Amino acid sequence: MKCRMAQWTVLSLGIACLFLFFGLAPIHAQQKTIILATTTSTQDSGLLDVLLPIFEKKTAYFVKTIAVGSGQAMAMGQKGEADVLLVHSPSAEKKFMADGYGVNRRLVMHNDYIVVGPSEDPAKMKGLKSSQEAFKKIASTKALFLSRGDNSGTNAKEKEIWKAAGINPEAEKWYQQTGLGMGQTLNVAAEKKGYTLADRGTYLALKKNLNLDILVEGDAILLNIYHVIEVNPAKWPKVNAAGAKAFSDFMVSSETQGVVKTFGVDKFGSPLFFPDAGKKEEDLGK
Repeated sequence: MKCRMAQWTVLSLGIACLFLFFGLAPIHAQQKTIILATTTSTQDSGLLDVLLPIFEKKTAYFVKTIAVGSGQAMAMGQKGEADVLLVHSPSAEKKFMADGYGVNRRLVMHNDYIVVGPSEDPAKMKGLKSSQEAFKKIASTKALFLSRGDNSGTNAKEKEIWKAAGINPEAEKWYQQTGLGMGQTLNVAAEKKGYTLADRGTYLALKKNLNLDILVEGDAILLNIYHVIEVNPAKWPKVNAAGAKAFSDFMVSSETQGVVKTFGVDKFGSPLFFPDAGKKEEDLGK
């Protein structure tokens, strides 16, 4: 018996040495799964398909991604149902932080929103510089508009533009809410030959199957900014705070920012996102 115990001790020590030699930690020594609540645009554009394997290989964490609207992502954070958020709804994010649900909100990247629609352009908006004027034309001509209607960052931006245009479209028959993510809403708009507001990254990723044209772009109000936020472990002690920080650090690292900078260039001729780590939000789009 003593001999067997001695053999087991030697074997256990040998396994431990192997873990240390290869820089690995026993599975039970750390939480290996991170729950990332993020927007459908980061998923539909294909960016996460590129970034997550790099992160998982570097850190040995496994990322469980839940792609919803920014509002739903932050609701998950408020309930402690996610460890880290990657979202693009600045006003809602600031409230999320002020209410104590998040820590360490960091700027990651931006792209922009665009107004897209059928090439026939029944509202005759093509070439307008103002998204507010474009929305006014949609309303005056009663042209079909597809809203995500899902409390996402895109939906929040759309509502901001309608408000700036002095229009409340909610009860209008030409205004339809899909309740879907960005990619699915673009598909519905294409099928029904309607207009919608989209982030450029998702549109470019799906463009070949859409038959929708970019009609309005470049307006300052259309800037689309993404932040990474760790869910506050003081409110939710069971969140994977270490994993959340590792993911947040990864998103603002020079390596990741370099990937973001070139993502989409080979396929679309221009990047789908622009890296912004370390910059000030007020300097973007200048």
